[in-house]
Amino acid sequence: MLATAMLGPIYALFVEEIGGTLLEASLTGAVFAVSAGLTCLLGGKISDKIRERKYVVIIGYAIICLGFLLMTQVKTINFLLLVQVIIGIGQAFYLPAFDSLFSKYSNKRHQGVQWGIWESMFYFTTAVGALIGGLIVTQVSFQAMFFLMALLCFISAFYIFLVPKKVL
Repeated sequence: MLATAMLGPIYALFVEEIGGTLLEASLTGAVFAVSAGLTCLLGGKISDKIRERKYVVIIGYAIICLGFLLMTQVKTINFLLLVQVIIGIGQAFYLPAFDSLFSKYSNKRHQGVQWGIWESMFYFTTAVGALIGGLIVTQVSFQAMFFLMALLCFISAFYIFLVPKKVL
């Protein structure tokens, strides 16, 4: 969550930095959303067929990590389109599995409260990520931010891998 939030508010500036226009920033965002939307259907089916859904989440994070690492090499809009498809596939792969795990382990009597806490955390993390992303790019570079984003995804995947089977 934090990794993705770091790029959100400054994405158009990155597209401009590689020679793109605002319309191309919108196009690449749309390509991400369409690839994620289509892949979510597949990710949900895979999640239902795999006994340990945590591995689907790990694979999704790994794909996103790869996408963020590739962002460090983006110099053209065409390559950015490809990277956005990769990141979209990664997010769509892990989200259905993650959501099903969250629902499975939530307290059935307090699901509304638990989902409310999760959604609230999403917004607070987005706020922090937006600030961190802006600071890193202002002080260092987009590439440094992309490496940090990839590292955060890797850490998330590794952490989920270490979670004992009885917990997930």
